Amino acid sequence: MKLVAVFGLWLALLCRAQSNSLDSCQNRCGFGTDSDFSCQCNPSCERFKDCCSDYIDVCKAESKSCKGRCNEKYKPQNKCHCNSKCTQFNNCCGDYAAVCDGGESGGGSVITDAEIRSVSEALYALDSNRASASELEIDPQVLISGSQTGSETDLSSRPFFRFLDEKALFSRPTYAALLALLDNYDRMTGQTEDVSSQEMAEQDTFLRETMSNTELGRELFAFFSTKGVYKSEEEFLYDLKMMWFGLYSRNKGKMDSSGFEHIFAGEIKGGKVSGFHNWVQFYLLEKRGLLDYYSHSFNGPWTTYPDVLGMQFKWDGYFKQVGSAVIGCSPEFDFAIYSLCYIARPGKLCRLSLGGKELKIQTYRWDNSYYGDGKKYIGTGYPATPRT
Repeated sequence: MKLVAVFGLWLALLCRAQSNSLDSCQNRCGFGTDSDFSCQCNPSCERFKDCCSDYIDVCKAESKSCKGRCNEKYKPQNKCHCNSKCTQFNNCCGDYAAVCDGGESGGGSVITDAEIRSVSEALYALDSNRASASELEIDPQVLISGSQTGSETDLSSRPFFRFLDEKALFSRPTYAALLALLDNYDRMTGQTEDVSSQEMAEQDTFLRETMSNTELGRELFAFFSTKGVYKSEEEFLYDLKMMWFGLYSRNKGKMDSSGFEHIFAGEIKGGKVSGFHNWVQFYLLEKRGLLDYYSHSFNGPWTTYPDVLGMQFKWDGYFKQVGSAVIGCSPEFDFAIYSLCYIARPGKLCRLSLGGKELKIQTYRWDNSYYGDGKKYIGTGYPATPRT
């Protein structure tokens, strides 16, 4: 008799557990009507008044999450959204950045376009090492249309740089740190980069001087810290080092490239200039007679530095159809705006504001290899010049 009683009690508890599971919305939110269940967990249940007792707690909470919803099409009935346009309309779910491929920021909260414009204005105001009109003078000469950029015709008889006060600028720590890096690379893709311990130290010096020892760099870290992207300055600097200086292969499987080499130093691939979006490198090569400026197809609206131009030139016989660059800015500003855009808008168009005027930066991720827990290296980045 005791055995029968115990079995009966066990059977009753089992039936109660099964009944409870049938009356719950756990793992059922959004499903269609299912007659196997005694209650429902879809939006229609509110109208037909057959929702499970935990529908509000479980499904309404899930409706405010991006779990399982990344890149879904817009649905007006949703409380929040999980596609690439939600940052534009400020209606992303709270966990969009954390759940959807790192979201727009790779951190724990969404970075809006308005916040990017605001922090870029702050960086612009803090760029105390930019060149002044007395320290830098350029000579853009011939302006061509967008349809003419592929013509390898030298339309400008004079150099692009008319004057640069090297003593005033290059003695500053961030410029000196950049100069130390620019001669570390073999410009030809397909040739393995041999990075020495001294060159690794120069990378660390550049990161320290630009990001830790300037107000501009500290402002960028503070912004990402408040958005939950980085918990410490050490984490911030380590991630910058990996995404910018980590090596990957552009050609023949050789570890021949990095984001920094591509954007700041420039490369040669397929018989043409690839990357090359830094004005200091342009100046150095032109001074040595290795770069011949041809024309420009875009000149930004700025009347002081930094300015933005899209230039045509030949580098030691290799042609660059449009090499857009921010002219006259400090190394820390150049590095900061690309980092801002790559972290906040990886692989997308990023809209900055400099002195009230818009600058668009386009970045791309290197998708063929990664570092850390699936993070992507910088493939390229450049000022996006308008079509003419």
